Amino acid sequence: MTMRIDWFPLCLFTVVAIVIARECICSYEEKERDNKAFAAYLATQHGDSVWTGRRPQQIPYFTDTGALVQYGYELIANTAAYLGPEGSIAKLSNGMNCQNCHLQGGVVPFGNNFGKVFATYPQYRARNNGIQDIPQRITDCFERSLNGHAPDTGSREMKAITAYIRWLGDGVPKGMKPPGTSIMKLPYLHRSADVRQGERIYREQCSSCHGKDGEGVESKVVKGYSYPPLWGEHSYNDGAGLYRLSNFAGFVYNNMPYGTDYHRPKLSVEESWDVAAFVNSRPRPHFNQQHDWQLVAGKPVDYPFKPYADTFTEYQHKFGPFQPIKEEQRKQLVTR
Repeated sequence: MTMRIDWFPLCLFTVVAIVIARECICSYEEKERDNKAFAAYLATQHGDSVWTGRRPQQIPYFTDTGALVQYGYELIANTAAYLGPEGSIAKLSNGMNCQNCHLQGGVVPFGNNFGKVFATYPQYRARNNGIQDIPQRITDCFERSLNGHAPDTGSREMKAITAYIRWLGDGVPKGMKPPGTSIMKLPYLHRSADVRQGERIYREQCSSCHGKDGEGVESKVVKGYSYPPLWGEHSYNDGAGLYRLSNFAGFVYNNMPYGTDYHRPKLSVEESWDVAAFVNSRPRPHFNQQHDWQLVAGKPVDYPFKPYADTFTEYQHKFGPFQPIKEEQRKQLVTR
């Protein structure tokens, strides 16, 4: 008996299989094209890779080391309570807290944070004409930004602040400077920073927190300032890093007025330079800087005190324009 083969179902199955296979191949190829297109798009996007570090809430305060780190954080956050004019430990500083400049305990991106400190110290600092370690750098801050005197190098307070900075920087490879751990360098203006425009911006954007006369607002909860004084006898002196216009402008651009962060600056670059010029034109304590920058040619373009290795005025070194000074410095480097 001959077996009859029904070819129609077999042909139909074959055709369907081919169609499905073709669709799968096309779908795969389309997916591959989409994946490649998406990968190309991602390659054009710059991820948020700034250093953020740990938060004080993560300090393991239940260990001996953690307790020292915790004390270091307390000293940074509430410097005035411990070491201010009426400090419970000593009377060493002007009433500001370290975190008035090193925001939120030194963890804010572009907020003068401590992210790179442990990884980069000891280091040579031209301003100080030699190698500095972390306690020496802390001493600088007490003498300049806090317009006072630092705790003794061997004191528990100095060890605690150092321990906190070390804890924050744990995990940053030695010698590395992660993004966001320096004050942002803004483009130079093609003009001098305008003090009068800066005063207008200050009145509109800053005075509600820092006071009409830059006097700051004292905390109602603890000793110290909720909003620090920006000039006057209780502010940083003229030897502080923020007295250099580029530092103050970069700090303001990414952090001020209150509520600003580097994702959403509220002031323009020009406004940041101008308000920095106004603030740093106001009176403040003087710091003896006769031993700073012994290598005169190494002074930054915005270092506002003579002598200089160029012929530009002290006024231009303070308020700009800075690009001509930069170009002159480059020429001098080439001809040496």
